[in-house]
Amino acid sequence: MSGPVLARRGFLAATGALLLSACGTGEGTGEGTGSGTPAAAPSSAPAAGAWTFTDDRGKKIDLPAAPSRVVAQVGAAAALWDFGVRPVAVFGPHKLKDGAKDPQVGNVDIGQVVGLGNAWDEFNVEQYIGLRPELLVTGMYDADTLWYVPERSKETIEQVAPTAGIKLTGRSATAIIGRYEELATSLKAEMAGVAEAKARMEAAGKELARFKDLKVLVISAGPDGMWVANPPHHPDLTHAAGLGLNVVTPDKVDEAGFFQSLSWENADTYDADVILHDTRTQALKPEEMLKKPTFAGLPAVKAGQLYAWRAEAPFSYQSYAGVLEELVANLGKASKLP
Repeated sequence: MSGPVLARRGFLAATGALLLSACGTGEGTGEGTGSGTPAAAPSSAPAAGAWTFTDDRGKKIDLPAAPSRVVAQVGAAAALWDFGVRPVAVFGPHKLKDGAKDPQVGNVDIGQVVGLGNAWDEFNVEQYIGLRPELLVTGMYDADTLWYVPERSKETIEQVAPTAGIKLTGRSATAIIGRYEELATSLKAEMAGVAEAKARMEAAGKELARFKDLKVLVISAGPDGMWVANPPHHPDLTHAAGLGLNVVTPDKVDEAGFFQSLSWENADTYDADVILHDTRTQALKPEEMLKKPTFAGLPAVKAGQLYAWRAEAPFSYQSYAGVLEELVANLGKASKLP
């Protein structure tokens, strides 16, 4: 299965069959506590009076009080967690095959939340109903399509509790972080450490302009080829480019717009001083990519200027502070190639 097929599912699926190989089918049996009841305390204290929030579908949610029992897709859960919201359950990739926490779930304590499904098309609707949720939050890569909410169960899920979608494409990371901050603020989250993290993120971001002379290629890799990221479709790259980083934009992109697919024979299509590689679990590791002669021979690779791309970083100030600080440190070791 090629990259474009899964690219239709959005950014996180753009690396093709590698993602599906880690995914099951069916609606799942749930994970976390597996009890059907929340292991965690309510996500936030109810606000006095009515609560309203308008999501990125333009859908206005009106409730008599701020929801305290929040269920979230892992990306949304990770962002909200850093703002102080504690979901009672998550769905989407949160646990690796060896039982370790999936990087996508960020700082969420998966031992303190119920798992409603760990893969694409898994969502335990019965368990979800039993949790008595008051709000479901997830991202949206396609207009009006709630990420990781199975199409066949969508109507039932939306009848149980209001749903809020946060748009994850066509905008900078800062805009997305701001939307999660807005939602968390409305939920009366504690916001511990947020101001400090925001200052760190901004400080690291300003440093990126120092590396404007470096041409940076951002890729994801699979057994049969690699995908060159198209910056306008990736909020983190949009943010970095806006701060002055010279990120390569592919000449021709796949149907979904997120990447250009290249065979390994064409790995040298674009010149670059630095290559950032996808660190997600479904992507090839550097040692695997180095077995591809055309990739191993690239000037940036030969110069040792191959660094991590944190493609699944949660949309929070804490997360992006760390990501940008790491990027600045790595670029500081790189040099312009002949």
